[in-house]
Amino acid sequence: MIEAKHVSKWFDGQQVLYDISAEFETGKTNLIIGQSGSGKTVFMKCLIGLLYPEEGEILYDGRRFRSLDMSQKRQLRTEIGMLFQGSALFDNETVMGNVMFPLKMFSHLSRSEQLERAQFCIDRVGLKNANNKYPSEISGGMQKRVAIARAIALNPKYLFCDEPNSGLDPQTSILIDELLSDITHEYGITTIINTHDMNSVLGMGENIVFINKGHCDWIGNDHTIYRSGNKALNDFVFASKLFKEVKLFLERKYDSDK
Repeated sequence: MIEAKHVSKWFDGQQVLYDISAEFETGKTNLIIGQSGSGKTVFMKCLIGLLYPEEGEILYDGRRFRSLDMSQKRQLRTEIGMLFQGSALFDNETVMGNVMFPLKMFSHLSRSEQLERAQFCIDRVGLKNANNKYPSEISGGMQKRVAIARAIALNPKYLFCDEPNSGLDPQTSILIDELLSDITHEYGITTIINTHDMNSVLGMGENIVFINKGHCDWIGNDHTIYRSGNKALNDFVFASKLFKEVKLFLERKYDSDK
């Protein structure tokens, strides 16, 4: 579990986060959502430790990040996997080379053990016959799978994903969502996803934190979001005609199940 307690952040005298408290649960897909400029990316960077909040604290399974010494922070880094928005693969490395990178940098495994672990991760994300291909030779969806394989190579306890479906078609986005959900549950990872994708919100949002103008405005899940009563949240999630129809359908279903 990762906990944020009363987190506030300023830039150049301007406050961008206001007293945010939230818990991100182990073995669940935890989503951070909000409009562009809402502060959700800044909040996620505070969670990872890329930014330090002026007030409040971040805890990793009870470990206060700010209180850790350099050695403890380095150890914590090895427990964190990152999936970047643009995949951030090395163009001059093959699929195998990209997945091997964190193993070579941070693990104490032998060469043969590194190869075995990398191959396991590549197989786990469903890539076949792609080991020797370069990023430019595979599709955007396959690149995202490689990035996921690399993110889980060190068997992380915590997985951060920044807009994992950015640039992907709807069908591929669903496949990536399903893969992240499966991996989260299978390995008991604390997964935190920063997303604008409403399909992800309604399809895999086991724990959702809505950031609005720097405030934590709502916390819930994909089963409660359609009847939250939060106007800002409803305007954001159900802005399109399609999602408004989905909301009406779910409300009717909920009422009929009472």
